[in-house]
Parts: sequence; structure tokens; C-alpha cells
Amino acid sequence: MEAAARLAERPQLIHIENGERATPFFSDAEMDRRLAGLRAAMAELDVEAVLLTSIHNINYHADFLYCTFGRRYGLFVTPERQTSISANIDGGQPWRRTYGENVVYTDWQRDNYFRAVAELANGTRRLGVEFDHLTLEGRAKLEVAVPGVELVDIGPATMRRRMVKSAEEIDVIRNGARVADIGGAACLEAAAEGVPEHQVAQHATHAMVDEIARTYPHAELMDTWTWFQSGINTDGAHNPVTSRRLRAGDILSLNCFPMIQGYYTALERTLFLGHVPTPRHLQLWEINCEVHRRGLALVRPGVRCCDIAAELNEIYAAYDVLQYRTFGYGHSFGVLCHYYGREAGLELREDIETVLEPGMVVSIEPMIMLPEGVPGAGGYREHDILVVTDDGADDITGFPFGPEHNVVGA
Repeated sequence: MEAAARLAERPQLIHIENGERATPFFSDAEMDRRLAGLRAAMAELDVEAVLLTSIHNINYHADFLYCTFGRRYGLFVTPERQTSISANIDGGQPWRRTYGENVVYTDWQRDNYFRAVAELANGTRRLGVEFDHLTLEGRAKLEVAVPGVELVDIGPATMRRRMVKSAEEIDVIRNGARVADIGGAACLEAAAEGVPEHQVAQHATHAMVDEIARTYPHAELMDTWTWFQSGINTDGAHNPVTSRRLRAGDILSLNCFPMIQGYYTALERTLFLGHVPTPRHLQLWEINCEVHRRGLALVRPGVRCCDIAAELNEIYAAYDVLQYRTFGYGHSFGVLCHYYGREAGLELREDIETVLEPGMVVSIEPMIMLPEGVPGAGGYREHDILVVTDDGADDITGFPFGPEHNVVGA
């Protein structure tokens, strides 16, 4: 009983202002622009406050990239202020990184996170939340913490605003594409017969992290990774690295992903080790490169995402390989990762009617996969990043693609 009483006396909410504020990654003007956009969305939806909970939206609006590890995080935004909600386990790092204020909840009592929300909400009746991120349990606890609250979905509005990048964001994405090219060169340097996939990937990741640290000495370094796939492992775009050793004649997939303060970029290329084993392999590779080139040419302002997909489908169909296509032709870039984030309204798919406009950043990444036992078996994928401009698009990926460049060790 005495121990329980002592526990009940421990604080629920605290402030940890430890050390000095970190050097911000983005300028104050950039962060104010983002928050002004969010507050404009709040006014349009007639909500008094917003509780953002996703990694991507919190990072985008507060310059704070959290690591969940089973705990809840938030960014509470009103017309006048913004406050991140973080766990005691992270110490003063969230305060040092947040563009705004910070409150810390402790582990001394269960659900102290919701006590922090209740204190910040203070009678809010209409609260914006992310329906695609709020769990059923989280919603139930939120409604108890803020009695009588009406929850309004702010997620689609935040996604639409994230789809068009600022000049500062585009600068980061350009540097990310440059770093990805460095990772690609490191993959080629390490790839050889008998070398396991994971060693090639480690070499590339090391090169990319070093370059990010050199370019952005004040940034946090987390989540940069490489998937280097070989043989059967090329059949999926997101297949993990394994210890499989490379063999002469293998089809390879090079996938380098620099992460700069939560901003994702990518380089993906089809390779073969030593030689292309059959004429069918070469034909399929060249077909996919034809689709890739046409996709690069189609990206420009005023074009609908679905129309790009439809035209590229026709090329695959003409070669009778459309049935081997595995996913859409590209997607948006920004605050996203293999763990979080997606701007689903800017995917190059048949069901997306979004019109491209200047400031959007998209990939062209056609892929076909032929299963084992079929002539030319393997996964073929190319990937470039394009910044939509006033009169076209700027391809910011420099690494070459196609048979004339990427037969490794030939």
C-alpha cells in the first residue's frame, strides 16, 4: 500500500528542457508556412484544435521525428500554439527538436498520454484527428479524455498540402537523390560473385550515411537503408536483404534509400551480374526500360496520374507482358519511409485522378515480375525521381539505367 501511494504521487506530466535547442533543419519561415496551411485547414473544417499522431504529420509540422517503440506521440495544434507530446523515455530530445512547445508524459500511471491531451484540449468540442492513423482503442480513450468531443478527419487535408513541396523541401529531395546515386555506385563497387546481398547493402548504406552527415551536420541520422536483391529475391519490390551469395548471370535489384530528417528518396535499378543469361531476359529488360523512358517523358503539369498509368499499360500490353506488372507506376515523395507515411492521392495508378502541378515530386518506377519457371524469370524495375516544373519535369536521378550500363563486372 505504501509503495502504491508513492507511485500515485509521482507526476503525470513534466517538462524536460535539457540542454540547448537543436539547430532546426528547416527555416522558421518554412515551418510557419506549414503551420499556416494546417491552421487554414482547421478553419475550413471548423475545428478548434488538431491532434496529429502520425510520424509523418508530426515531423512535417513540428520538425520532430519520433520513434514510437510502442508508445504514443502527438502534436497538439491550436490557432495560437503547437505542442508536441512525448514519452519520458526520450528525455529532452523532443523538446530540443520541436518547433514549438513540448510536454512529456511519464510511465508512473497508465494513460498519462491522454491526460496530456486532456490538459491541452481544455474543453475542445471539435477536434481534428487522423482517422487513418487513430486506432479504435486510441479513439475510445480520446473520447473519454475529452468528454463530448466531436472528432473530425484532418488527414486528407494534411495529405493534400504535403503533396506540393516548398523550395526548401525540393532542395532536400535533390540532395537525397544525389546521395542515392552515391549509394548506387557503392553497390556496383561491392557486387561480385560470391558476395552476399547483405554485404553489398551495408557498403551502400555506409556510403550514404557518411554523405548525409557531411551535407547536413546538424541533422539526426536514422533509417537510411539499402535493399540489394538477387535471383529469386528480386520478385518483390520490398523484399528484405538476405545472406544469399551472388552468382554469375543473376538478375539483381539495386535499391538505395537515403533518409534525411524523415525525407525519403530512392534509386532503384535492374542489374545483371557478369552477363545477361538469355535473349528473353534482355528483351524483358529492354521492354521495361522503354516503359520507363516513356513514363519520364509523360510527367508534366496538367497531366492526370491515371492517364500516365493508362498509356504505360498500353506499352506492356503490346508486348504481352501487362499481366506481369506488379504495382503502380510511381508515387509522391516527402516525409515517408518504409515504416510510415504515404501520399496516396499522388500515386501513378489507374484509380488516381490527381492532376500534376508544379512543386509536386513523383517517381517513375515501372516493374514487371516473371515467376520461376517462366523464360526470363525475375523482377525488373527502374526508378527515377522527377520534380514537376512550370513547363515540364526535372529528372533529378543521375544514375544510368539499362543493359548498356548495368551489367556488373562484364
